[in-house]
Amino acid sequence: MGKKHITETSKEETIKESEKIDQNLKKDVKIKAGNRVLEGRIYVSSSYNNTIVTLTNSRGQVLSSKSAGGVGFKGTKKSTSFAASKVSEAIINVCTKLGMEKVEVYIKGIGAGRESAVRTLVNKGLNVVLIKDVTPIPHNGCRPKKIRRV
Repeated sequence: MGKKHITETSKEETIKESEKIDQNLKKDVKIKAGNRVLEGRIYVSSSYNNTIVTLTNSRGQVLSSKSAGGVGFKGTKKSTSFAASKVSEAIINVCTKLGMEKVEVYIKGIGAGRESAVRTLVNKGLNVVLIKDVTPIPHNGCRPKKIRRV
């Protein structure tokens, strides 16, 4: 398989990364600087191809949105659980910048990343009050095909 390369980041590189996150946060967050958002909602939409995590305030106004493709994954790697955990980490960074205390999590879809995204949100110290599955379920299904006449 080959040798594994271990990379060590210096303090300067971590400072540059945090500044880059701050710049992206200023672009993403559509509220005035200095305002704190105490409560919010996180919507995790997981499909077979991608995982999208959206952060809103308690009224439902979008503050930030991240996807596996936006974080840097391409192709089939976007649908993995590892990509979903990285997306949730990016949203957690936004939450800490806003000073969010309580979060409700709504999960939608059947992709591979739905559980790992929620696990990452809980393990990274975010105060999750509610976890709810809002995946749409068909009640009676599609109308069946008409009977073939020969």
